[in-house]
Amino acid sequence: MKNPFNRNGIMLKKYLIIAFCFAILSVLISSWLVPVKHTQKPALQTIIIDAGHGLPDPGAQGEYSNESDLTLAIALRLGKKLEAALPDCKIIYTRTDRYLPNNMDDKDLANRYRAKMANENHGDLFVAIHVNDAQHPYSKKITGYRKEKYYTYTGKGSSKKKVAKTRTVPIVKYYKLPGIVKGTETYIWASDRNEAKQKFVKDNEQEMYGEKVDSTFQYFESPEAKILASLRTQKYFANSKMVADFIQEEFEKAGRVNLGVKQRDWEGIWVLQATAMPSILVETGFICTPSEENYLNSEIGQEEISDCVLRAILKYKIKLETLSTDPQASADKNGNK
Repeated sequence: MKNPFNRNGIMLKKYLIIAFCFAILSVLISSWLVPVKHTQKPALQTIIIDAGHGLPDPGAQGEYSNESDLTLAIALRLGKKLEAALPDCKIIYTRTDRYLPNNMDDKDLANRYRAKMANENHGDLFVAIHVNDAQHPYSKKITGYRKEKYYTYTGKGSSKKKVAKTRTVPIVKYYKLPGIVKGTETYIWASDRNEAKQKFVKDNEQEMYGEKVDSTFQYFESPEAKILASLRTQKYFANSKMVADFIQEEFEKAGRVNLGVKQRDWEGIWVLQATAMPSILVETGFICTPSEENYLNSEIGQEEISDCVLRAILKYKIKLETLSTDPQASADKNGNK
């Protein structure tokens, strides 16, 4: 006769094995069904903050201040705010003192150095801070009179004589009047310079001084690289326009006169067209207008300007990350329904 306890023990083992298999299977199925969450790469990992000009290039001159000092003060303030708001983002300054980057003497070479620095650090956004200027209106005033000698001729032929005479003429002095223009404007590179921008996007291995870093690396001259560079350039243009629009909107909300987003199509801006990334140049105010110069030099003004640019950059970052994770939002942005 078979032992019933032995038979029950075998059945119990079978049940335990089956239960264990079902548990493992359920875990596997649940892992297949639950989507794996991937950590999203931050849209902005490196931001280049460029304070325009730098001694010996003071930039625009006001009654008591210059553009170089103002752009440095605003850029450093903006950078500190970005460091606090985006602790995982690398903030790089093209200069942190009153002088041109790398203590250079030539402002044109300094601008090439700025773009080179941005490209070598693989910036995701280039923000140049500047101060605007405009032609001053002039007034004239008669301050007195003076005698002026002039000559006439009498007679004809051999009898023709030169006769000296005098006349009274006013003494006029011209006075430069204070500027009256106000507001902010943000520049992106001109679309007619896309080819120049594309060159730096395509060949980010090229030195700004015209020499190849690695002449044996031919990928950047391939048709595929040129196509990809063209697509990236279009994307950078759209993104530059996006962040520039956000900046102008923030200035307008703060009560500043919004002069709009503009393309510098009459003169190229090296730091915009030679940087292989979205790039903007913010004209924060007019130093030629007394009220604007006072605002640019004030604690309140510099705080407001840096806060406006900060909010715009944070909004831009959120927008980029939304577009990268939401296909429908990206489709709507591109005009697809």
